[in-house]
Amino acid sequence: MVNPGSSSQPPPVTAGSLSWKRCAGCGGKIADRFLLYAMDSYWHSRCLKCSCCQAQLGDIGTSCYTKSGMILCRNDYIRLFGNSGACSACGQSIPASELVMRAQGNVYHLKCFTCSTCRNRLVPGDRFHYINGSLFCEHDRPTALINGHLNSLQSNPLLPDQKAY
Repeated sequence: MVNPGSSSQPPPVTAGSLSWKRCAGCGGKIADRFLLYAMDSYWHSRCLKCSCCQAQLGDIGTSCYTKSGMILCRNDYIRLFGNSGACSACGQSIPASELVMRAQGNVYHLKCFTCSTCRNRLVPGDRFHYINGSLFCEHDRPTALINGHLNSLQSNPLLPDQKAY
C-alpha cells in the first residue's frame, strides 16, 4: 500500500521483527503474514480502511489517499474533493466538512456556485445550464447561435452534496 505523494519508504521488516510492529488502526501487535505500510505507519490489512465507505484498502488497490485526516479510496477521494480538491470557480481548497455543489464532475463552494452573467447564487432546486465550463441561471442562459448551431444546453436540477469526514 503506497500513499501517493509520500516519498517515505517503509523500513525493512524481517520475520523476527514482525511481532514488534504495532497497527496504527487498532494498536495491536502485527503478527500476520501480511501487513500494510501507509502514512508512515504499519497496519493490519483488515484495519486500513477508507474513512467513508469502510472498504479494506489492501483489497481494492495499491494506493490510498489522505486529506483532512481521512484515509480514502480513490473513488471517495474524487467524490469528496473532485480531481484537485479545489473549488472549480475560485480555486481555493474545500474543507472536508463543507457542503458543496456539483456540476459535470466539478465541485464548488456554495457561495461560488453562481450564474456567470448575473452572479446570483444558484441553490438546490434551481434549474441551471452548464455550458463550456460556465454556469448560467434559467433567466440568463445563452440562446445565441454559434456557427449556425444552437448551443448545447445541459439542464440540471441542483442537488447539494455533503462531504463526510
